[in-house]
Amino acid sequence: WEKGTNERHNRMLREFIPKGVTLRPLSYAHLLAVTNTINDRPRKIMGYATPAERLQEELAKLQAA
Repeated sequence: WEKGTNERHNRMLREFIPKGVTLRPLSYAHLLAVTNTINDRPRKIMGYATPAERLQEELAKLQAA
């Protein structure tokens, strides 16, 4: 059993990499593309912002401090 958030993220990942497939033969470029695609999806819990947008907002706050 896993938390709903973990299960949801696993489901998103499985859209690109089927369960049971080892990551070893996948290129860094492919894994980066999958990561970017997932991080560019808006999330309801974030007010329909993307994780990438929220990360940039937090980094801007740190730089301003």
